Amino acid sequence: MPGDASGVRPGRRALILVENLSVPFDRRVWQECTTLRDAGWEVHVVCPRGGKRDTEAEAEIDGVRIHRYPLRAATGGPAGYLREYGSALWHTFRLARTVGPVDVVHACNPPDLLFLPARWLKRRGARFVFDQHDLVPELYLSRFGRGRDLLHRAVCALERLTYRAADVVLATNESYRDVAVRRGGRRPEDVFVVRSAPDTERFHPVPPEPELKRGKPHLLCYLGVMGPQDGVDYALRALAKLRDELGRTDWHAVFVGAGDTFDAMVELSRRLGLSDQVQFTGRVPDADLVRYLSTADVCLSPDPRNPLNDVSTMNKVLEYMVMGRPIVSFDLKEARVSAGDAAVYAPANDEAAFAGLVALLLDDPERRARMGRIGQERIGGPLSWRNSQASLLAAYAAACGDRAAAPAGDPDRAGRGPRQ
Repeated sequence: MPGDASGVRPGRRALILVENLSVPFDRRVWQECTTLRDAGWEVHVVCPRGGKRDTEAEAEIDGVRIHRYPLRAATGGPAGYLREYGSALWHTFRLARTVGPVDVVHACNPPDLLFLPARWLKRRGARFVFDQHDLVPELYLSRFGRGRDLLHRAVCALERLTYRAADVVLATNESYRDVAVRRGGRRPEDVFVVRSAPDTERFHPVPPEPELKRGKPHLLCYLGVMGPQDGVDYALRALAKLRDELGRTDWHAVFVGAGDTFDAMVELSRRLGLSDQVQFTGRVPDADLVRYLSTADVCLSPDPRNPLNDVSTMNKVLEYMVMGRPIVSFDLKEARVSAGDAAVYAPANDEAAFAGLVALLLDDPERRARMGRIGQERIGGPLSWRNSQASLLAAYAAACGDRAAAPAGDPDRAGRGPRQ
């Protein structure tokens, strides 16, 4: 069958496997689904059910067929994750059988266990695309602080097996691509950079609402997951320094999101005496999220430097940028690649310096506006989803042996995708 202009042949079936988020709540995966659908693929997804959304066992949304399973999130450390992952694997195998034969199985980590159903499908003729959302060995070191113990060696082994089983690898940035080549032994031409990018239909500024500032001149905003490695505790301690050491009480802060450490962060805020100035919303509807971001004067990206964060692209940074908000971040390699001059950078894990930069931006509205424009220009240009779409379709073409049909404009003609 001849290739179309997208670089892939229509009528093929793709099965996307996800474990850590439901779909379409997982925005990256949903953008990949719709990109493939628009290129003529029949797209199926196997993923867990959500808690308050994505709760149906079966759904067809905008032509994408979603098969969901019940899953209880891990608690109690590594043993809890083993229980979670065992259950997820059983359900993934079960639902993959109901989907039937596919041309491509596309597995999104974590965990690095989905190569098992992918390898089973490969024996039935599918090609395997590994979509590496996280570096799990670095995630283990950063989250649990147990060092390079037996479990760390096990997750390293699982990563190697996943790399070995994959026909092509999708990396979220150049740092991850380098790991796939150096540590994973993959050929450079088989690793494609598919950057995550904000959904510009979901994220666009609306008029600010001063009442969200709770009577203060300024609003600070954090958006994202609240887990052990996400740095919400660093942000709270920095805000305490902003108040106590810099004498600034002219702000209200809102923390939007949820995660394993949500309750602990609320308690830390109370212990620091911040309860009157810091608001925790949990997860909120998209419309409310946009209201907060549109009103925010400064957005916070407090991820501390650790083996994972230094080389990871933070979705919240990209979402702040598309909304035209200036950012305070710790000095991380990939934070600078993403934000450039749309952010200011405190020395890694230096809470006092972080607080000082927040104060600096609060006092300089012209600089805030300039940084916001830079962020929006970057999202509309080198970091746009258009570039990632081309790289995704080139990766699928390569996986299916259609390298000659890589999309026109892809700089490497089914190579590693655009450098961003």
